[in-house]
Amino acid sequence: MADWYMTIENEASDEFVEKKSRFIGYVKPVSTEAEAIDFVNKIKSKHSDARHNPYAYTVSCDGVMNQRYSDDGEPQGTAGMPILEVIRRQELTNVAVVVTRYFGGILLGAPGLVRAYGKGAAAALAAGGSCKMSLCVPMDFTVDYSFFGKIQNFIEPLEIIKLPPEFGADVTVHVVVPVSMTDYISREITEITSGNFLLETGSKSFYKIK
Repeated sequence: MADWYMTIENEASDEFVEKKSRFIGYVKPVSTEAEAIDFVNKIKSKHSDARHNPYAYTVSCDGVMNQRYSDDGEPQGTAGMPILEVIRRQELTNVAVVVTRYFGGILLGAPGLVRAYGKGAAAALAAGGSCKMSLCVPMDFTVDYSFFGKIQNFIEPLEIIKLPPEFGADVTVHVVVPVSMTDYISREITEITSGNFLLETGSKSFYKIK
C-alpha cells in the first residue's frame, strides 16, 4: 500500500461551448467504486435530456486500482478514454469525472470530440483542485501537565493534524500522524517526557494533511 496519493479536494464543475455544443464537466472525490457509480448516475439523472454523459473514474481499493470509462453513445474511444487519460496524466486516484454534452447541431469529428472531452475533464479537475492524501495513524499521548508546554512547542510546526487536547487528571494530546513520522514523533516525546507517557494508537487511514 502506498503511503500517499493525489486526488481532488472538492466536488466541482465547469463548462464551455465548442461549435454550439455545450460541454459540462463534473468531478467528485470518491473512496469506493460504488460511490463513483452513484455519482455518475446522479449526473446522468440530472442531465437525462443530454445526448451524452461519458465518464471515467479511478478508485484504489486494497492496493488494486480500478479504472472504468464509458463513451455513452459517442464514437468508440472519443469520450470516455480521453477523460480517463486526463485523470491518468494528472496522476489522480479516487476520483470520478463525468462530461455532459448537449449537442449543438455541428459534428465535431473524432479528433474534435477527443479534444472537447479532454478539455471538459481538465476544466472540471482544475475547478475541484488537487490535494495530497497521506496514510496516517491517530496517536494519543497522555502525559503529566508539566510536559504539556514542551510537547505543544514540539508539535506546533509539524505537518500533522492537531486535535484539541483533553484535560483531566493528566492531559492527552491528540494528533494524526503520517506513518513515515510515527517513530520520530514517539522518539521525541519519549525524550521530552523521559518515557513517562501513555500512548494509544488508532487504525491507519488516509487523511488530508494541510
